Amino acid sequence: MSVTSEITNMQNQSAVYQMKQEKTRTSNAMDSANDSNMFLKLMLQQLQNQDPTEPTSNTEWLSQLAQYSSLEQMTQMNDGLSKCMNYMSSMYNDMGVNSEITQTLSLIGKEITLKDPDDPAGTKRITGTVSEASFEDGTGRVKVGDKFYSIANILTVRDTTKEI
Repeated sequence: MSVTSEITNMQNQSAVYQMKQEKTRTSNAMDSANDSNMFLKLMLQQLQNQDPTEPTSNTEWLSQLAQYSSLEQMTQMNDGLSKCMNYMSSMYNDMGVNSEITQTLSLIGKEITLKDPDDPAGTKRITGTVSEASFEDGTGRVKVGDKFYSIANILTVRDTTKEI
C-alpha cells in the first residue's frame, strides 16, 4: 500500500469519526434522516479524499449508490410499517373498549352472581339482577341492589327472561 493510500485511509477514518461525533449531537427524532445524510457525506468525503493515482472503481461507486438506495427504501418502509402499527394498535384498543361496553350493556336485566370485593377471603357471593350499567375509569361497572360492582367480579350470568 502506498503512502498516499495510507493518508487517504486516515482522512476517511477522520471523516467517519467526525460524522459519528456529529450524529451523537443530533436528536433521536432525526436519526433516519441523519443516517441518510451521513451516508452521502461519507461518500462525498471519500470522493474528495481518494488517491488520484488509484481512483475508486466505477463498480464500487455503483455498489455504494445501490446501498444508499436500499437504505432509503428501508427507511421509507420502516416509516410506513410504524404508521400501520400505530393505526392497528389504535383500532385494536377501540375494539376492546367497544367490546367491553357491549358486554356490560348486555348484562342489564340479567341475574348475576359475583364475588364480594369487600370480602378479603373471597368466599362471599352476591346474587342479584343488574339494573344499571356505567363506565368508570375505562372499566365496566354494573349495579346490583344499591351498589356498583366491577364486571371483573362477575362469576355467572343468567337470563331470567327465557326461563320455561
